[in-house]
Amino acid sequence: MWLKFQRFLELIRFSHTIFALPFALLASFWAWIVPSPIPEIQVRFGWSSGLGILLCMVFARSFAMAVNRLLDRKWDGENPRTANRHLPAKLLGVSEVGWFTLLCGVLFIASCMLFLPNRLPAILSLPVLLFLGGYSLGKRFTWLVHVWLGAALMLAPICAWIALRGEILSQAPYDLLPVVWLGAVVLLWVSGFDILYACQDAEFDRQAGLSSIPARFGIRGALNIAKVLHFLMWLVAMGMTFWAPELSLGLLFRTVMLAVGGLLIYEHSVVSERSLDRMQLAFFQLNSIISILILGAGALDAWLK
Repeated sequence: MWLKFQRFLELIRFSHTIFALPFALLASFWAWIVPSPIPEIQVRFGWSSGLGILLCMVFARSFAMAVNRLLDRKWDGENPRTANRHLPAKLLGVSEVGWFTLLCGVLFIASCMLFLPNRLPAILSLPVLLFLGGYSLGKRFTWLVHVWLGAALMLAPICAWIALRGEILSQAPYDLLPVVWLGAVVLLWVSGFDILYACQDAEFDRQAGLSSIPARFGIRGALNIAKVLHFLMWLVAMGMTFWAPELSLGLLFRTVMLAVGGLLIYEHSVVSERSLDRMQLAFFQLNSIISILILGAGALDAWLK
């Protein structure tokens, strides 16, 4: 049973939760401390809502990854880089992963009930699952699939904000604007590093008739597009300190974003058209550091103010 549990964690790349979870936690922290535009309504910290954020993140991401593995198992088996994944290698069965996917979906919807009497998370739970699961079909018809993934992870901070400030949003919809900045940062950042990661499969995608930016524009073009997206991400993150005064971000956040900019430059320096050997460093290790830095700086700067 322990071996089976480990295989499911490997199937969904549980360690990669660190990409989106820090942004959901940061949005939750901001939702608790940013003053409401409606003085008589204030958001207070609650253990049930905090637990709800964590459970929703885990189950939503597990659902999305399991759907991806199920729908892509044919191409995973044909691609030498992914042939040893759990379904092609028959380490897990299709029915097992199917039941796991269904369970994660049901538990995600159930976790959304922890935010009652705010009904928005429960109402939006099924559309969110459909959007997350639909990403896995993207490579079949659009090379903008990387932006779809970025939008999927963008939902993490935005949905956390909605879950905690639903009562405020019902009377002041513009209250969503502060966290939309953070959502844009996630969208651009994830889209960029997913393009980098997809460069490994550019030739296979062309041969299999799958769509991706590296397959469409070549590795050099894809690397350049990723650089532009990450530069825009950095600009938006810095822009939050000027154009989202509700978040009270200042010198500390700007200083950390300078460090993040340096990490992004280094990330692109270790990956080139001629060598993709250091993709693990560029994709996982550096991006993990970036997400934690933004969480720490964004939370501490706002709290000190």
